[in-house]
Formats: sequence, C-alpha cells, structure tokens
Amino acid sequence: MPIDTAFAESRYAADAGAQLAADKLFDRQWALRLLELTLERLQAEFTAAGKAAVFSVLKDFLTDAHHAIDYEAVAERLGLSNGAARVAIHRLRKRFRQIYREEIAHTLPVGADVDVEMRHLAEALAPP
Repeated sequence: MPIDTAFAESRYAADAGAQLAADKLFDRQWALRLLELTLERLQAEFTAAGKAAVFSVLKDFLTDAHHAIDYEAVAERLGLSNGAARVAIHRLRKRFRQIYREEIAHTLPVGADVDVEMRHLAEALAPP
C-alpha cells in the first residue's frame, strides 16, 4: 500500500494537536480514547437490551446543551412522548458519565482520586 508522506505531513501540520507539547498531546489522545471506550460500552449495553436504534438516535445528544435539544423531534423519531424523550436523554447522559468514571477508575491505582483525574482529562480535551 503506497504511503503519501506529503499528505501525512500536511495533515500533521494542520492538526491543532500537533502544536501541543508531547505530554499534552498524549493526555488529549488518552482522554479521547477513554471517551471512545465509554461510547462503545454504552452502545453495547443498548444493543444487548435490543435498543440499538434508540441509541443511534440518542447518542447525538450526549454533548448538546439542554436548551439546544429539540425534544419534540426526538420524541417523534422514537415514538415517545416529549417527557419520555427528555427522560431517555437524561438517563443516557447519566449512564455515559457513570461508564466514563468507571473507565477512568480502571486506569488508576487503588485509592487514587477519580475526580482529580476527570478534571485533568477535561482540561486535556479543552481547546488549546
């Protein structure tokens, strides 16, 4: 498979993360990986419960501000009441936070402060 080094170099130069120090870049990539693992676990839970289609609709609202969500549209897409759509999104977000916390805790030594690590990872994800 040919490798286009010019393309790779241009992508690297354009990447905002490339401007970060190596340790900051590592932290950012690690935080992104933990989010990815969390999303995978959450999706697996929904799939195991026979709700893969619900997950595919709701996952887009994990990061939206509450006021930005069109609950009526979500409710219509899922065949739920407006209130049930609100509860479904709330529960999805809550479970996401729980799983994320668990994923982080698995990476820390016993007795380490998970909240401190969560704040550190949140800082790593903030724009440079």
